Amino acid sequence: MLLHHYRFAPDESLFDVDRFRSELTGSRSPIAPFKTALREIQSRLDERFRAGADIRDLVHGRAWCLDRLLAVAWEQHTWPDDGVALLAVGGYGRGELHPHSDVDLLLLLEKDDDTPYREPLTAFITFLWDIGLEIGHSVRSLTDCVREAEADVTVITNLQESRTLAGPERLRDAMQAQLSTERLWPADRFFEAKWQEQIRRHYRYNNSEYHLEPNIKSSPGGLRDIQMIGWVAKRHFGTERYEDIVANGFMNDAELQILSQGQAFLWQVRYALHMLTGRAEDRLQFDHQNTIAELFGYRDTPERLAVEQFMKRYYRHVTALAGLNDMLLQHFDEAILHSGEKLATTELNERFEIKGGYIQARRRSVFRDRPSALLELFLLMAEHPEIEGVRADTIRLIRDHRHQIDDLYRDDLRHQSLFMALLRSGGNVPRQLRRMNRYGVLGKYLPEFGRAVGLMQHDLFHIYTVDAHTLRLLKFIQCFRGPEGREVYPVAATLIHQLPKLELLWIAGLFHDIGKGRGGDHSEIGARDVEAFAERHGLSSRDTRLVSWLVWHHLSMSMIAQKRDITDPDVIADFARLVGDETRLDYLYVLTVADINATNPTLWNGWRATLMRQLHSETKRALRRGLENPLERDDWVQETRSEAHSLLATIGADMARVDRLWELLGEEYFLQYAPSEIVWQTQGILAHEDNELPLILISAPTDDMTEGGTKVFIHTRSVDDLFAATSAAMEQLGLSIHDARIATSSNDRTLNTFIVLDEQGMAIRDPARIEDIRRHLVEELDDPDDYPQIVTRHTPRQLKHFRVATEVTIEQDPANERTMLELTAPDRPGLLARVGRIFMEQDIALSAAKIATLGERVEDVFFITDKTGVPLTDPQRQQRLRERLIEMLDVSG
Repeated sequence: MLLHHYRFAPDESLFDVDRFRSELTGSRSPIAPFKTALREIQSRLDERFRAGADIRDLVHGRAWCLDRLLAVAWEQHTWPDDGVALLAVGGYGRGELHPHSDVDLLLLLEKDDDTPYREPLTAFITFLWDIGLEIGHSVRSLTDCVREAEADVTVITNLQESRTLAGPERLRDAMQAQLSTERLWPADRFFEAKWQEQIRRHYRYNNSEYHLEPNIKSSPGGLRDIQMIGWVAKRHFGTERYEDIVANGFMNDAELQILSQGQAFLWQVRYALHMLTGRAEDRLQFDHQNTIAELFGYRDTPERLAVEQFMKRYYRHVTALAGLNDMLLQHFDEAILHSGEKLATTELNERFEIKGGYIQARRRSVFRDRPSALLELFLLMAEHPEIEGVRADTIRLIRDHRHQIDDLYRDDLRHQSLFMALLRSGGNVPRQLRRMNRYGVLGKYLPEFGRAVGLMQHDLFHIYTVDAHTLRLLKFIQCFRGPEGREVYPVAATLIHQLPKLELLWIAGLFHDIGKGRGGDHSEIGARDVEAFAERHGLSSRDTRLVSWLVWHHLSMSMIAQKRDITDPDVIADFARLVGDETRLDYLYVLTVADINATNPTLWNGWRATLMRQLHSETKRALRRGLENPLERDDWVQETRSEAHSLLATIGADMARVDRLWELLGEEYFLQYAPSEIVWQTQGILAHEDNELPLILISAPTDDMTEGGTKVFIHTRSVDDLFAATSAAMEQLGLSIHDARIATSSNDRTLNTFIVLDEQGMAIRDPARIEDIRRHLVEELDDPDDYPQIVTRHTPRQLKHFRVATEVTIEQDPANERTMLELTAPDRPGLLARVGRIFMEQDIALSAAKIATLGERVEDVFFITDKTGVPLTDPQRQQRLRERLIEMLDVSG
């Protein structure tokens, strides 16, 4: 299939077949000249690609060169008669060849008996391998072709795109006659099979165009989606050309332009991938994205990296192609295959009706006559959940008239009222906003959102483009409103039904990341944008302040839960002052949980859920107590101690032994742990009192608990390298530490608690696995000086690609008389154990740690003192520690 308004012109400067024949005549062996010719053809094509030649000339040009080369190769062999032909099929049959694409060939026999042809066929195929040609081939008779095509839609797809390269044309004509729609695979059956094939293929890529490392051939919006349109149209119309599809009314000129430009861009990317890797590579991996961005002329700017600019162009093309694919296939199904069917029709108003479950415009001029209908349609869909979607002809009308949405349109009170009515509709608002984005309406109505479409961040943490992430966030908020939300996100599911105005949450979600890619603090930029939106759409000053505050502080709650010690009353009091009231807290909690889940599927886990719930509940307590009456540290300690004491007395503990033990622990211990944890640890310590081996207690969440991690409590003699040894032992077990609370009693025994998850980010619940962990830790920590080997597993390919500079920030935490060290470093196996060794070398005592892995980097916070319990205030000592961490973590692994 050729591209829009394009005709390939044969180019003898790429390959002069007459000259080649002369060189072949003078050569002792044909293999060397053929190899040289293939090498020179590709070299010329690559040179032209780098010089900016039209990609269509290169892709079709390589196929044209191979046509001639294969014809000459065919002549080098003796064939018994004209009962065999050489055909190009598949992509090569369409006349498309990238540098390392398979050269798909069919050796077509007139008769079923291949005996006379076996020897020359074998010699011919061997010769093609010998000259280094990457071929995919099959040998079939006409009967074979019919039988196999009838059984497999992939075969009929491959064979319907064929060209004769050598041998009699009549064999191909005979094959095509037997494979016609009158005999095999009529258009409706072929379409259904190919559509199901596409659904399965898209499912393998999570039905999303937005992959960090997309497959440019098979991902949604990729080359296969373009080919799908051509296959279906060819089977129905019998046409080879996209222009003929337009003539048949299957596409219009604007859609053909989208298709042509998208295919040309993807061809450029695919050619570059093949050229750079030296193989048939279709995965746009991180290590190629930067190189191709540079090759295509992109350069870093203060606002965006070159690779982000390149990938934004990629995502915009594939999004447009995926939407076009959806619309055209739906159009084919509705207007061609089922055009004669009687469908139930329900009138909605004078502009729209429901036909066969899908909404459609009642006349073609509806959007021209009444531009507000471009928004009204989505409001009607929100108000009528029974509507399954938009009919293809109406999607086409939307696309053709969305240009009407300009500044005057946005400033029109009627249109502002419609958009707010959609947000207040109570229906599935995110679904309608996704449709608006798919059809190009949302980015027109909200230009700030339009600028974020296709914008990606080049890291392993943000795995979706800004627009895709934003729409996923809204989808999670919708999920909280349903039964699934109550089961998986119980706190958010409860709170969302208590929020006074749900539309404010939709607005905050839409704008929370809208300032990305524009330079400066995206939260601050987004807050200004949402204020302007709120004022334009008539929100009250109170509601405007709330949505602006939510956007400005949408990261605050997750950052505090993740990086601060939320057992510290001062941390809770400070956050309560930032929030100000319970309504803001509830809005922020729901927005934050949705944001975390929409950023990366691996980010939300039971432990992070526990942190968020704890921060929300403690802050709510502080707000109800009153900001002017914060809970003092002494009161916190006394409350915790008193409640734990009562619980132990209730279960019959020896309270005299309890009191003696607690005298050794100090006040900090009662700040760090909840009463139930203190009871659990106290019982374990007293039962283990005469045992010299380390006490290892492990507590897992129950099977019916979705929140929490597995707690590992370690009570043993305190030695300098215990944290490093524990970290190394946990890594050997395939466990990741997410939280550490380190304390030492006055008799020099540890009270260390670690929250751990397995390699899938899940709590460990299996009793046998828990016992294995306990035994391993006892064995390794019985003598920490016999240091466990630091894990040196292979660093994953994706992590190697990113160069994250190690950064160390050291601040004081005067309220707790300790120093806070924040470490940002590239993630790698054994990192935490290395940090522990450095602390030991530098005579650093660790009191707590918050561990967070964000894609390719870690952002860990350690609360430290010197060995005497004094904060690290000496600038020179801080600098030595900083330099040592950077030295070790920038080169290790």
